[in-house]
Amino acid sequence: MIEAHQLTKTFRDKKRGEIHAVQNVSFRVAPGQIYGLLGANGAGKTTTLRMLATLLRPTNGTAVVAGHDVCAAPEKVRANVGFLAASTALYGRLTAREMITYFGRLNGIPDVEIKTRTARLADELDMGDFLDRRCDKFSTGMKQKTSIARTLIHDPAVMIFDEPTVGLDIMAARTIVRFVRDCRARGKTVIYSTHIMSEVEKLCDVIGIIHDGQLRAEGTLEQLRQQFSQREMEEIFVQAVTGQSAPMTSASAGVAVP
Repeated sequence: MIEAHQLTKTFRDKKRGEIHAVQNVSFRVAPGQIYGLLGANGAGKTTTLRMLATLLRPTNGTAVVAGHDVCAAPEKVRANVGFLAASTALYGRLTAREMITYFGRLNGIPDVEIKTRTARLADELDMGDFLDRRCDKFSTGMKQKTSIARTLIHDPAVMIFDEPTVGLDIMAARTIVRFVRDCRARGKTVIYSTHIMSEVEKLCDVIGIIHDGQLRAEGTLEQLRQQFSQREMEEIFVQAVTGQSAPMTSASAGVAVP
């Protein structure tokens, strides 16, 4: 489970002074739920995800992830989180299998268990054709699948995906979307950040729209459609960030989706 409480992150720049990247953001994600976090570039979504993954420390506020406070027990949070960042790179001289094994060992997983989990992930992500090929020969889709597998080799309870299908062809993207849906079916807690509105409509149980570091709207797809009087997620998003509709209603944090 994830519970964010008034998360705030302020950066200081010599020329621009204080930059309020995230301001008092609060939301809740239950096990077996996919929470879609949407925002344009610079809106604050990646900063929010990095605070939840303990890569950044909040300036104010906090969050509880898998039962552990991100400020008081960051190492315990990291043991229970898989965080896939859009900018994550691979070691080109290693094969996909070696890459996954390396991260499994970093997480203290016995080699026998790593072998079993690697086989399962490779099957779920359709990696059989390139599992033993070097990463420097991979397509974008192959690299992304390998990054997902190495991120999740320790079988975390919480999964954070930041733009997981960016730049992928339709078949690779479909495989990853299917995999994320399967994670929900296994009771994982998932945050899914993307610019692709069709993925939001297909995957996300609850959707949060962040703009200028603030959570502007939140709810199920149907609740957002009713609030903004729009059917298309793209139109809902535009209205939320431009302020052309009613303010966020109580269809917000902690919405339980069956």
